[in-house]
Amino acid sequence: MALVVFGAGMLSLATDRDVIATPGMNPVPGPLAFGVAALSFAATLWPVLRAERPRYTSLFAVVLTTALAQLAGLWILALAFGTDIATATAAVGGVATSWTLAVVAGSAAVAAWAAVAVRRTAARPPHWPWEDREDGD
Repeated sequence: MALVVFGAGMLSLATDRDVIATPGMNPVPGPLAFGVAALSFAATLWPVLRAERPRYTSLFAVVLTTALAQLAGLWILALAFGTDIATATAAVGGVATSWTLAVVAGSAAVAAWAAVAVRRTAARPPHWPWEDREDGD
């Protein structure tokens, strides 16, 4: 989630535009849609990581599901917060054709790749040599 927040913030700063710039849209559905994407990411990545040796090719499904969940979540939440269908659809179209969706997909790809890499290598916390010494020295 931190990658998405950073990426969206830097994108907004660099382009001098709001992350979701649709006139007449309530500001609440945008951030909530990022939350829906994060939940979708976790729900899709969990079965991948439960495998004994997860495959990197399964990341395509994780990234695609996360991006589509962000778009669907934005549309549904915009309607739930009182936006009309045309404005909600325009917001989704704006996000789908802007760098915002690329930030969500890219963040999902990086985070999922790192999670699979850690799982495949069976990484353990670092252990320093002095941690084995007895306290009686």
